[in-house]
Order: sequence, then structure tokens, then C-alpha cells
Amino acid sequence: MAEIKSHEFETFLQKSARNYRIYVIYGPDRGLVSERASQLAGKSGVALDDPFSLTKLDIGDLQKDPGRLVDEVQSIGLFGGEKLIWIRGAANEKYLVDSLALLAEKPLEAAYLIVEAGDLKKGSLLRKTAEAARSVMTIPCYADDSRALNALIDTELGAEKLGITPAARQALIALIGGDRIASRNEVRKLALYCRGFDTVEEHHVTEIIGDASAISVDDAVDAILGGDLNAFLHAMQKISSSKTAIFLVLQACLKQFQLLDSMRAEMDEKRLQPPQIMQTMGRHLHFRRKPIIEKALRQWTAESIARESNRLQAAILQSRRRQVLEDSVAMQTLLSTTLQSGRKSA
Repeated sequence: MAEIKSHEFETFLQKSARNYRIYVIYGPDRGLVSERASQLAGKSGVALDDPFSLTKLDIGDLQKDPGRLVDEVQSIGLFGGEKLIWIRGAANEKYLVDSLALLAEKPLEAAYLIVEAGDLKKGSLLRKTAEAARSVMTIPCYADDSRALNALIDTELGAEKLGITPAARQALIALIGGDRIASRNEVRKLALYCRGFDTVEEHHVTEIIGDASAISVDDAVDAILGGDLNAFLHAMQKISSSKTAIFLVLQACLKQFQLLDSMRAEMDEKRLQPPQIMQTMGRHLHFRRKPIIEKALRQWTAESIARESNRLQAAILQSRRRQVLEDSVAMQTLLSTTLQSGRKSA
């Protein structure tokens, strides 16, 4: 079995990445999955600007032609040399798993294969197949913890020769996380805003990333979880009038669903009831919010939480890649989640 821990990736990339030709990268942080796939692609040595060397496919392309992956990997490039086949949007599709199992039986000679997947649970078909093959490196990507976020802040601000005060750092960490690409873009935006200064101050963080009160954002998230459409629209109106980035609500909603996912997994594994899990994993929550979270745990299954988390992740990634559509993407996604909650409450 070939697998590394999430925090071991940087060492693996520098020292051992070229020892493998097949990578399955998965996890709830889609931005981190995408970022690590790009780093591995860069390490392959394949010309990424050459369409004859690089083939990018969405999982839907394989659904139409299940044998295409094997054909692409085993075919010889038009001008020779090595190839890279890059699959995005994978889950547990049988046609992908069957192809991966076949390709893993013997080392690839002139090709690399990168598979980007979502949040694969332990024992899921794709993850199980990849972890069982010695020729496949599986790489998990989980949401950044405070240590990873601090390292990201230091790297991006250090590139601009900027320091940061403890208060500003604390404020910044509270506003990022959940998606690596989104977090990196926010820190880069802050660094650009502070270019010419020596140190990032707390007011710089609130000015460029968002100055909404946490209460307003929490009100919006609570309305979303409760399926209360009127309360959601009222909260969003307040946030909009305060010139706060709607992206913060999208990010806060994702963090809430990630917490629900952890709680629900603990409930199902230990056969606990919502009040019991709230006494342990929900102790840090404000007392006003606890009934809302407990109700959500009763209504949302593990599968539906995972689906909604993936949808929120995709919306965050889309809003960061196409910032001109940020508000419309966020609003449409959050509205859909609110309506979904409402249907579960009915």
C-alpha cells in the first residue's frame, strides 16, 4: 500500500514524487486537491503546454467511453516522449476503478496518470482500489488547520517582504480556511493591498477581506441550516448593505457543514443521539446556535451532508476562479442550500 499523510506531501513532492506514475488525490478541500495535482503535474517533466503530451479529461468523458483511459495511457504520443493523463471530478465510478486496477498491475512506461477525486470515505471503491495497489500513490487533502494556515500566510506575505501583527494574523485566520486555493487567493489579495507597507495591520485585513460582523454571518448560516428563507434573505440584505463579501458566508457555511460531517460520522460510528454528540463535539458552540445544529443533525444524513459539502466546495472554487461571478455563484448556491434545508424540515 502506497499512501502518505496530508502533512507529508511537501516532503514527498520534493523527494519521492518521481518514483510513482499514478496518483489519486482526494479529500474535502477541492482547492488543495487541485493545487497538489498541479504540483505533481509540474514534477512529471511533461510539457504541460503541449496538447499532444497532456490530456485533461472530466469524469463524464470516461462515462461516454469507459475504455478511453486505458487507451490514452497505453497509446504512444504523436511525437514520442512521455504523456500525462489528468482526470478531474472522480468519485467511485466503476469504469474508472476497473481501469485503474488494470493500469496498476504493471508499471507505466511512458505515461503519468493523475486522478482528482472528491471526499472519498474510508472503504470507498476508488480509495480502496488505489490504496491496495503498490504502484499508486494516494494523497489525502483535508481542510487546513491553524498550523497550515499560518504557514500559508507566512509564505505569501514573506514573498512580498511583509510582516503581520498578531491581531491581524488572528483576524485573517478567522476569515480563511476550508479551501486552499480560496485561502491563498485571499492572502495574495491582502499582500497586494499592503504592498509598500512593512507590516499588515488588523484594519488592513478587515478593509480588504471583509468587515462584516461575525454575528451577521452566523445569522445567515443559521437561517440556511434552518431552511428559513425569509431570515436568510434578511441576513443577506444586511450583509450586502455593510459591503461585506458574500464569499464569507459561503465559506462559513462550508465550515459548518464540515463540522456537521464530523459530528454525523461520530454519531453513526458510536450510535449516539444528537444531544449526546452536542455535549462533546458541540461544546464550543454558542448556546443560541446549539438547537439549530442539533436539529440539522437529525435531518441531514451523512450522504446528504457530503453532497452539500462538495457542492459548496465547487462553488467556492468557481467563485475564486471567476471572481466576476462570485456574488451570483455564492447567492445561488446558498439559496439552494436554504431551500434544501427547508424541504428537510417540512
